[in-house]
Amino acid sequence: MEVRVNARKRQVVDDDDIDLVYRFKVLLPNGTSIGLTVRDPNPEISFEDFIGLVKDEYFLARKQYESMRQKRHVNWKGGRFYAEDVNGIKIRNTIKFENFKPHKCHILLLHLWQRVGNGSVGLFEINTKLRQMQLYGFLSLLNFEYEDVLGGSADTFENMWDLTPDTDLLKELPEEYTFETALADLIDNSLQAVWSNSKNDRRLIRYDTTVVTICVNIIDDRISVFDTGPGMDGSDENSIVKWGKMGASLHRFSKGQAIGGKPPYLRPFFGMFGYGGPIASMHLGRHALVSSKTKGSRKVYTLHLKREALLSGSGSELTWRTDGGMRDPLEEEIGESRHGSFTKVEIFEPKLSSFDIFQLQCKLKDIYFPYIQCDEVSSSGKTITPIEFQVNGVDLAEIEGGEVAITNLHSCNGPEFILQLRFSCKQDSAATRSPGSKAYKEANARLKFVYFPVVEGKESIEMILEKLETEGYSNTEKYDTFSRVSIRRLGRLLPDARWAWLPFMEFRHKKGDKSHLLKRCCLRVKCFIDTDAGFNPTPSKTDLAHHNPFTTALKNFGNKPLEKEKEVKEINVEISRDRKLLTPSQLEREYQDWILQMHERYDEETDSGEDQGVLIVSPANKKALGISSDVIRVHQVLKRKGKSWKSGQKIKVLKGACAGCHKNNVYAALEYFLLEGCKGDAGGEARIICRPLGLPDDNACDLVVNNGDASFDIRGSISLPIDVIDSGKCLAIESIEWNHQLEKLRQKSPSTIDLLSEKQCQDLEVDGALSVDGPVHAGQVPPTEIVAVVRPANFVSSVTSKNLDQKYIVKSNLEMCMEVKYRDEDTHHIYSGRVTPSSRKGFHGLYIFPLGCKFPELFQKAGLYTFSFSLKGSTCNNCVKKVLVKASSKVGRWDLLAVEQSPPYRVRVGSCFPPFNLACYDMYDNRIPFTSTPKVIFKLHTIKGVLVRVEETRTVLSADKLTLIVKDVLIESNELDSIRPSYTATLMICPQKELFSVSVPCQVSPGSLQLVKVQPPMSENKLLPGCMVKQLILEMFDAYGNHVSKGLEVQLDVEGFHIQDKIGPKREVDDNGCIDLGGLLKVIAGYGSNVSLSVLSGHEVVFKQELQIEKRELRIASRVPEFCTAGTELDNIIFEIVNSEGAVDESIHDEEKYGQSHTLTIKSESFNTEESIRYTFKHGRCTVPAIPLPQNDGIFCFEASHSRHPEIHLTIKVSVVQAPKLEYNELQSPSLDGKVLLLQDSSSLKQVEKLMVTVINNEKGLQEEILQIGSRIGILENALVIGSNKKAEVEQHLFQLLGSIKPYLLDYPNYLPTKEELVNWIESKNHSAAAVLCSLSRDLSFKEQQNHFMEDIVGLVALLGTVHTNKLSRILAEYLGEDQMLAVVCKSFAAASALEKYEQNGEVDCGHALHAKASALGKSINGRFLVMCLENIRPYTGKFEGSDPQRKLALSYPTLPSGNVPTGFIGYAVNLIDLDIDHLHTRTAGGHGLRETVLYRLLGEVQVYKTRECMFEAGHCIKHGAVSLDGGILRENGIISLGYGNPHICFPVVTPESESSARSAEAMKLIEEKKLELRGITNYIEKITKSHEKCLKKFKKKKDKYEKFMDNMEPVFKDYYLEYKSKSNSDNSPC
Repeated sequence: MEVRVNARKRQVVDDDDIDLVYRFKVLLPNGTSIGLTVRDPNPEISFEDFIGLVKDEYFLARKQYESMRQKRHVNWKGGRFYAEDVNGIKIRNTIKFENFKPHKCHILLLHLWQRVGNGSVGLFEINTKLRQMQLYGFLSLLNFEYEDVLGGSADTFENMWDLTPDTDLLKELPEEYTFETALADLIDNSLQAVWSNSKNDRRLIRYDTTVVTICVNIIDDRISVFDTGPGMDGSDENSIVKWGKMGASLHRFSKGQAIGGKPPYLRPFFGMFGYGGPIASMHLGRHALVSSKTKGSRKVYTLHLKREALLSGSGSELTWRTDGGMRDPLEEEIGESRHGSFTKVEIFEPKLSSFDIFQLQCKLKDIYFPYIQCDEVSSSGKTITPIEFQVNGVDLAEIEGGEVAITNLHSCNGPEFILQLRFSCKQDSAATRSPGSKAYKEANARLKFVYFPVVEGKESIEMILEKLETEGYSNTEKYDTFSRVSIRRLGRLLPDARWAWLPFMEFRHKKGDKSHLLKRCCLRVKCFIDTDAGFNPTPSKTDLAHHNPFTTALKNFGNKPLEKEKEVKEINVEISRDRKLLTPSQLEREYQDWILQMHERYDEETDSGEDQGVLIVSPANKKALGISSDVIRVHQVLKRKGKSWKSGQKIKVLKGACAGCHKNNVYAALEYFLLEGCKGDAGGEARIICRPLGLPDDNACDLVVNNGDASFDIRGSISLPIDVIDSGKCLAIESIEWNHQLEKLRQKSPSTIDLLSEKQCQDLEVDGALSVDGPVHAGQVPPTEIVAVVRPANFVSSVTSKNLDQKYIVKSNLEMCMEVKYRDEDTHHIYSGRVTPSSRKGFHGLYIFPLGCKFPELFQKAGLYTFSFSLKGSTCNNCVKKVLVKASSKVGRWDLLAVEQSPPYRVRVGSCFPPFNLACYDMYDNRIPFTSTPKVIFKLHTIKGVLVRVEETRTVLSADKLTLIVKDVLIESNELDSIRPSYTATLMICPQKELFSVSVPCQVSPGSLQLVKVQPPMSENKLLPGCMVKQLILEMFDAYGNHVSKGLEVQLDVEGFHIQDKIGPKREVDDNGCIDLGGLLKVIAGYGSNVSLSVLSGHEVVFKQELQIEKRELRIASRVPEFCTAGTELDNIIFEIVNSEGAVDESIHDEEKYGQSHTLTIKSESFNTEESIRYTFKHGRCTVPAIPLPQNDGIFCFEASHSRHPEIHLTIKVSVVQAPKLEYNELQSPSLDGKVLLLQDSSSLKQVEKLMVTVINNEKGLQEEILQIGSRIGILENALVIGSNKKAEVEQHLFQLLGSIKPYLLDYPNYLPTKEELVNWIESKNHSAAAVLCSLSRDLSFKEQQNHFMEDIVGLVALLGTVHTNKLSRILAEYLGEDQMLAVVCKSFAAASALEKYEQNGEVDCGHALHAKASALGKSINGRFLVMCLENIRPYTGKFEGSDPQRKLALSYPTLPSGNVPTGFIGYAVNLIDLDIDHLHTRTAGGHGLRETVLYRLLGEVQVYKTRECMFEAGHCIKHGAVSLDGGILRENGIISLGYGNPHICFPVVTPESESSARSAEAMKLIEEKKLELRGITNYIEKITKSHEKCLKKFKKKKDKYEKFMDNMEPVFKDYYLEYKSKSNSDNSPC
């Protein structure tokens, strides 16, 4: 129950300020408990109010729990209450919350008081303990006038502890427990607890099975586990609940502390699953009591577990609540735990059957042996006892039994072979590493190999097994099956981890001189493995987890992992020995050396011979002898365990004694005894060399001594281990038994080979009857098996019964060989096989050869089959059987016989195939004759079905009727275009009923060129001089209407045209059977001329078309007078060029800068005119300002013509007459300007001289100003020259760039050539989600992180695909808008939700998800952005177009009421976007792609038209909107988008000519740069030109002023000169 007491609305300081919550567990006087939660209380609350809250919660709990209603009521009105904590502090008046830690659970003991003398009622006291670390202080107890009257106090409180586990843990529970494993789980908890004790604290574990007496007087068994660990109490950190609640134990989180360290890894952090305590205790008994005390607590906390109660509350909606309590510690407990802490688990009503306590002690000692006594953790090397471990009062360190102790006793004292293995994951991503994940990334193991030698000829391991059996261990292992690997995890034995081998320890496939010795000695090695916590155990902790990759890697140590064992390949194993890293080959070599060293030092295998032995050094064929030593001694007498064995003695080796004696007893004669090494050497092995019964003397072993050098050759004799004598399975026999065996052998000697009859095979239930009596037909099923037997010499087939008899079947171990051959025209080998004899139905010596099961189609080929049988290594006669097979009469197929021309057959349409030779075969491919001449049908098959069917042919049957000849197969078809360009097809030849057919690959090519069609027709084109025929395709057809083959060469003849390319008139037909002349034919003839185009094949004209160029005429639009005066001019004569209809051709317009020059030239014989003077045409008209007329009268004739098209001309004639003469009566003279007054009457010459000085000064001033302006003009003119040169240079470079770029790229300077440029543009929008996602997609560090939200992001809408034209890209971008173009496409709603996180107030959390990544990139996300979830989009459900991987939608074309498709309709926008190749296979869970989801959601069925006019005309069939390439947009429901937009985010454009190449993009960039530079130069020239013009005007003005000045001063200068001269004359005259 949650109670908010006087809740106050607090001011929020920061985001971490949360409500204060106080939790209490109140123990009531009647033995029940309730939980109370108080939120946001005032600093204190009265005790009466607190009791009221407890009372309300108590009555609420009584209604919920039936068990509480059965308890005695609490007398809430009969007395007063007070609370008490575990430290005895009493609370009576006020609850001060400052003394309690918030968000913790506090236990209060509620007492009932009653006044003394008023008929006291017994006080029920509930002992409650508040955690010591959670109290800040307590109130001082007030003195009341009440006394405690103690009655019977309760130690147990109902539903005190909540043990409800996590439901996921219930899936991990161990399937089955044994008594020992369950008990070990409890001991594991105790061992981990006491291990944390300090050195001064006692480490004790005691296990008792005693009988105690309880107050109920019922005697019952009990199991008790007591430890002196830190103990538990009621605090959250150390609560006793964690012991009983599955998954709550703290031990399971200590695993990481036990990884690494030094062997034997004594860190008992066994906890893995957190349920060992409760599950184990409930397995051992019906009721468990857990008692525990910590050092800081005064009370002992108890926890009760009852099996029935937990099972009844195990439903998914129920809770597991159990009783608990507190009590004082017992004296016995205080004595055992002197440091003040302990834990005791008591199991009542245990499932104890009769068992041996000593064996239990031994098993527990085996499991925890390193913790009981260990010599590896002590620095001094002495054996210590880390843990004091008692079972029924007996210290396990004093127990001498157990498998571990017995095994250690029989090991040798030699050096151990110790390895250290470190296992680690090869892939260790930083994204997946987290604290505590070390346990899953690393594991360590120490492998200690111990050698158990042979002692006095007996294996130590056999002695161990005998000792264990003597002590009562139920061990079913033998020497061969002994578990040679045992495993401990953290020092604890895993009893079920008893592995036979590690692959590293085996030498089964070892080869070499010492291979036999290694194979034998490796059986004497046992590996003791110590692992750390990196290895996971099974839930019952009896074995390593089977599917854990570290377990698999350890179990396969020494093997190469298979392909399917992927997880093993991901594990890296580091091998070291004595701190030195080893490779696998080094390890194998050192391990072998160690085994051989142990063998030489400690094995005591052989006795010595009784006679003088022969010493042989480096004997040959060691493998056959069974030895490995380079030195052997050969004896003829050997004494073994008190018994002598001699050469020549006859022996019988019982079956199973050794290898080679598994099935029968072996009878042989002793020859020699081989002893390894020199006399007195340890480790040598002994072998027995004997000659088997029936072995010829010349094949027996041979000992040769030549000049002191001895050699030994075993030949056919056999070598047996000396163990056959030790085991008692080698027996000496008498001569009678020997001779009897010789006679039996003679009787069994083979004589002949025979095949069992059909009846005999049926008796054996074998299908083995071989038909040898007469011929059989092809297809007869051969017998599944053939049974051959070897008959003895006394067998006579004519006398012997037809029934099977074992005495006539020789039992032999020899191999029999069967050889099968087939002969028709040649002899063929079919099969050779060898088998050994086997048994069926109690009969032995049967050689069963597989036949029908191996060759089920053996008798399908007609011919003679020979079966030969021979017995290997025997003089037995061979057996030969023959079977004749004839062909079947049933027709199976026809086939085409080989001819000179090999397939595919090549033929031209309209011609015949070469003759076909057909053969007939039966169902088994045996050739048979035709019974009659059949009618044959020919079908030409292609991928689109039957192309041609031919039934009229000529057939001829050969004389032997084995060959059918078919002639005159004519092929005619007009559908060869369907199989071009390869023209491959299949010719199907079949009989009339078409039961079967013969498939012949062929190639049917078109015929010769017969017909040419022009597309589009040239008559539709308006031909004009200089124009280019933009579209012109010549389709070439044969006589049947098929396009001719690719590469056919034709000759083109043109008149009035010019072919622009440099290929010439000879052309080859393309893949489509056409010649494309579009953009290549230019009209060079003049107006009104005839032009023609011809196609020649060879010398024959196949096609010719003649056309006429449109006509143009020149006429005068102004009036020309009939008579003109000689010497005058014709003014403003207007000429017009008109078409054949009389309309002015305004296209004739002079624009020389665009290469269109249209000028008029005037010529006449009456006057000379310069041809450079031409008059331009403007929109078909030309005005001549003046035409001069001659001075003489007569007819004046002149010709006006087009300068480039002389055929457009006009001749004009004008009559010229003389003008009348005029006479003048008076002559007018021009008047002079009188602005300057001449000083004619000057009285003084000095005044004139002063005036002249002034005039000269003024003249000089004007001259200086004119010079300055002239100099300025010169500078400006030089600048103009430099600017003009620079402009010409830039224009030339720009012209070259424009020539390298496709024309349409120039029309659209804002064209987006690459997807990369679009991504760069998006990234420049720093404050958008699209920019962040584009940056993340480039960043490899984000891509490598696992589980990153980028994995489920498909991309941006603008980057999903491409279009083919810039206009389409821009209009679709305008239609969608930038927000939808930059919408993020995610695979699921969950992926979309992961892009953004929110705070509690609903605002976006900028520290997580996409906003955090934006901050890391130095960007931010402002405003909203759209996200499209693929899985939530309703997809298009219609059909698709063909098998195109683009999966375009099959939408029906719009139609007008007339039934026609609207003019200018291009297609649906959803289909005009080509998805990027990376997104072609993006699919939803339902298999829908991006086109039918995202694009269909955005564009629907929006139509695309060429122009607005076309779009508006088709308005009646537009339902979902439309766009036009020239900028028109119609939306749904009558909405029209007007105006003009310039979107920056468009779909990438990819054209068929790959205009989006980087070269075109760079050229466009250079063009823009050059245009900008040219614009700057032009502005500069204009500025200089203006300055130049200004200076010229100023110069002209100054010049005019100067000239005027000089003109006015001329009379003055003249008068001055005259006066000056007269004065000079007067001065020079005499007086």
